[in-house]
Amino acid sequence: MEKKQIALGVFLMGTGHHMASWRHPDVPADGFEDFNFYREVAEIAEKGKLDMIFLSDGLSFHRLSHPAELVRLDPLTLLPALAAVTKKIGLAATASTTYNEPFHLARKFASLDHISNGRSAWNVVTSYYEHEASNFSKKEHLAHDLRYERAGEFVEVVKGLWDSWEDGVLIRDKESGVYFNSDKLHSLNHEGKHFSVKGPLNASRSPQGHPVIVQAGSSEDGTTLAAQTADVIFTAQQTLEGAQQFYKKVKKKVIASGRKPDEVKIMPGVSPFIGRTEAEAKEKYEQLQDLIVSEIGLDFLSDYLGGMDFSNLSLDDQLPDEIPKTNGNQSRRELIIELARRENLTIRELYKRIAGARGHFTIFGTPEQIADQLEAWIVAEGADGFNLMPQYLPGGLSEFVEQVIPILQQRGLFRKEYDYSTLRGHLGLLMPESKYSALKTR
Repeated sequence: MEKKQIALGVFLMGTGHHMASWRHPDVPADGFEDFNFYREVAEIAEKGKLDMIFLSDGLSFHRLSHPAELVRLDPLTLLPALAAVTKKIGLAATASTTYNEPFHLARKFASLDHISNGRSAWNVVTSYYEHEASNFSKKEHLAHDLRYERAGEFVEVVKGLWDSWEDGVLIRDKESGVYFNSDKLHSLNHEGKHFSVKGPLNASRSPQGHPVIVQAGSSEDGTTLAAQTADVIFTAQQTLEGAQQFYKKVKKKVIASGRKPDEVKIMPGVSPFIGRTEAEAKEKYEQLQDLIVSEIGLDFLSDYLGGMDFSNLSLDDQLPDEIPKTNGNQSRRELIIELARRENLTIRELYKRIAGARGHFTIFGTPEQIADQLEAWIVAEGADGFNLMPQYLPGGLSEFVEQVIPILQQRGLFRKEYDYSTLRGHLGLLMPESKYSALKTR
């Protein structure tokens, strides 16, 4: 029987996910805003035949933020540039449904899909940074449930706009002067609770029909939205058991939404440290841990825990019983608290643990050991693939591509060459039918 293929993306966060990555001797400290740096990383990822490059985003920061959040290139400015210097790899960008309008994002992602010949993806987020509200003329962040309610309608509108032009609508007959078939152009005329959008979109049906939809929320609201609308789900899971529970729960929600389980790919984040021995891999990890600025690490933890004040606590104490609630990233808050309780971590140990992978799965070992762990999660139905989170770039990604990818290929778990030119093709996802075409066939 043919083995299940592993989907692999790479999550780019500045010079690496570890907050001290910029201090690593092999990392260009100015890579955060250097196009040539991103170009090199994209070329490495495409050499490894990865499915996609993924860029996160945020719309606020403060002086103790993760360095990758202090200065960052806008994903929807950077990715079209990377589309011009790559040929096959998918290009995924984060954009918020709380601080954008549907028409804007429908047009931007359709444009990226045309520019890249079918390689774009939109990571739908509702914004968990509460301070973003103050940058958009608002006094406070929308409540968690309202953000997801708005997001559900937002995605519905965007998909409707992507269907404005049916396949074959653009005739462009120079001799007759007929540019398009007006019977195949549709206004959306959406009137909802949060949005009123007439349409149509001034971008034709894109090479993928719809750009791939990614969703990264792991809360109940987030997984419900993802099961209904997403093609790919990014998630943070610390253990195989937890990953299996999440996988099973989400696939059930997908089925309940009237979709097939394989229509949604679940890709947990994973941060690999690779060495000639497991001990050498852990030495690489400790090298970065020693570069953490404690003030930044502690503030980073506080942010995930609802702005918790640690000033009256010893860093060698464990977390107190009472942790502030948050209107931000609720699933990540719970995951970090669970990690602290499960491993009896002190506050100091906890902020060091999340300084790199931010609650995602961190693994250590030889290339064979890394491949073993990834395969185990796939076989045990804890994942359909992984979103790689190199702690430092470009070295962390190069090591994976050069040392782990060949092993996965030898085991029949990963492609040796791209078989398709679109991201949907890489992921084994079908092109969605236009809703207007579907109505005509009923």
